[in-house]
Amino acid sequence: MRIITLIASMSLVLGLAIPARAQEHQHPAGAKLGTVDFKTSCTPAAQQAFQNALAYLHSFEFGPAISGFTDATKADPQCGIAWWGIAVARWTNPFVVTIRTPAQVAQGLDAVTRGRQAGAKSDRERDYLEAVSKLYADGATVDQRTRLLAYEKAMAALAAKYPDDPEATIFWALSLAASALPTDKTYANQLKAGALLEKLFTASPDHPGITHYIIHSYDVPALADRARSAATRYAKIAPDAPHALHMPSHTFTRVGAWQDSIDTNKASAEAARRMKAYAEQLHAMDYMVYAYLQTSQDRAVDALVGDLPGIAAVFDPNAVVGAAPGSAGIFALAAMPARRVLERRDWAAAAKLPVATSTVPYTDAMTHFARALGAARTGALPDARASIAALDQIANKLAAAGETYWAGQVRIQHDGATAFLRLAEGKSAEALKLMADTAVREDATDKNAVTPGPLAPARELLGEMLLLTGDPAGALREFQATLKKEPNRFRAMYGAAKAASLSGDRKLAQAHYQALLKMCANADQPGRPELAEARSAVR
Repeated sequence: MRIITLIASMSLVLGLAIPARAQEHQHPAGAKLGTVDFKTSCTPAAQQAFQNALAYLHSFEFGPAISGFTDATKADPQCGIAWWGIAVARWTNPFVVTIRTPAQVAQGLDAVTRGRQAGAKSDRERDYLEAVSKLYADGATVDQRTRLLAYEKAMAALAAKYPDDPEATIFWALSLAASALPTDKTYANQLKAGALLEKLFTASPDHPGITHYIIHSYDVPALADRARSAATRYAKIAPDAPHALHMPSHTFTRVGAWQDSIDTNKASAEAARRMKAYAEQLHAMDYMVYAYLQTSQDRAVDALVGDLPGIAAVFDPNAVVGAAPGSAGIFALAAMPARRVLERRDWAAAAKLPVATSTVPYTDAMTHFARALGAARTGALPDARASIAALDQIANKLAAAGETYWAGQVRIQHDGATAFLRLAEGKSAEALKLMADTAVREDATDKNAVTPGPLAPARELLGEMLLLTGDPAGALREFQATLKKEPNRFRAMYGAAKAASLSGDRKLAQAHYQALLKMCANADQPGRPELAEARSAVR
C-alpha cells in the first residue's frame, strides 16, 4: 500500500494550478518524423523550421512543434503562417474532450493575433489563420462544441478552396474525426475522415499525419480493423516521435492484440522519458498496464505501478511537451493502481485505495469507483455509500462546468457501483435492473482516447452480477456481448467460460478456456486462479 499512498500524495501535488508553458527539450538531430510538404511564403530558413515543426505537430508533439514554429517566426518575422501552427498546437490533442481553460484559449487567440499582425503573404496562409481562429474566438461567450463545429466548417471550406493542397484536406479530416460525437453510432464523421485520408495515403505513404489520423478516425470498435495497416506503419514513419510509437496501440487495444500493444508502448514510454514528456510516458504506461493485465502478466504491472512515485515527482502537468496533456498524465496516475486491483478482482485492496483530489475530477472518480465496488463486494457498505456519494458530487461538478461527456462517464460509474450496493443490500431485482440500464447507457457512448478501456465495462459487470444471482445463461450473453466490443478482455473471456460451464455447455466452455490460456501464454506462473481453473477444465 505504500506505493499507492505515495501516488495519492503526488496527485495532491499535481492538483496545484500553475501557468501552462512549453517545457524545455532537445530537438533530436536528424529526427525521423516522416515526410511533410507545406509550401509557405516564408524565407528558406523559416520554411525549414516550419517544416520540421509541422512534422512534430502531425504527431501531436506539441512542445517541439511550438518551439519549431517559434524558430520560424524568429527567422522571418513576417512568417505569419508559423503563428497558425502555434495556434493549432496550443489547442493540444483535439481528441481530449476536456473544456480548454481560459488561459489556454487566450494563448491560442494571442497566436492568431500575432499571425495577423505579422501579415501572412498569401490568401491561402491568411485563410489557414482565420480558420484556426474559430477555435478561440469568443471563447468567453461561445461554448467549445460550437467553436469546434465552426472550425470544422472553416476547414471544409479551406479544403474546397485549395483542392491541390493536401494539408488542407488532412487538417479537415482531423477536424471531422475530432468533432465526432461519442454517441453517434453511425460513425459518419469518422468514416468521412477516413475516406479522405485513405485517398491521400497512396500518394504520401510517409506522411505522419495521414497514418496518425487514420488510426484516430477508426478508433472505435466497429471500425478498428480498418486501421490495422496504418497502425503497423505509423511507428516506422516517425520513430523519433513518442506518440507515433504509442498510437498504434489504440488499434491494437481495440482488436485485442495485447503483445503488440505492450511492445509499442514500451518503446513509446522510453522515448517519452528521454524527451521528459512525462504525461506521454504515463499515458503509454497506462495502455501497457491494461495490456499486461489482459494477459495476466501481473508482476510486470506491479513493476510499472512501482515506478509511478518517481515519475510523479518530476511530472509537471502544465508543461506542454508531447501529445498527452497534463490531464492524461494525472488520469494515468489514478487509473493504473485502480486497474491493478479491479482486473484481479482484489476487492479488499480496491476498497482501501487511497483517495486523492486533483484538478481533474473525472480522474478522482476512478478511485471512488474502485473503492465503491470493492467495499460493496466485501460488505463494507458504509464505505461503499460514501464513495458513491463522492461519485455523485463529482458528476454534478463536471456537469456544472460544462464537461458533459465526463459527467456522463462518472454517472455510469456511479450507477454501476450503486447496483452492486443494492445487490449487497439484498435487493437483487433492483440491482439487476440498474446494472442493465447502466450497460445500455455505456453502449450508447464510447471511451475517450485518454484511456485504453473502462476500468470495468458495465456489461461485463452485469455478467458477473448475473452469475452471482444464479443466471449463468444470461451471464454468458453479457460476457459475449462484452467481447464483441472489447475483444480478448481477460475478465469477459473467463466469465464467458465460467458461465458456459455452469450452463452445461461444456464445448463452449472449453473453447473459451482454451482461448484464455492461449491469450495468457506469457502469464506469470503459477499465476491467477482463473488460469489454474482453465487448465483444469481443459485437461
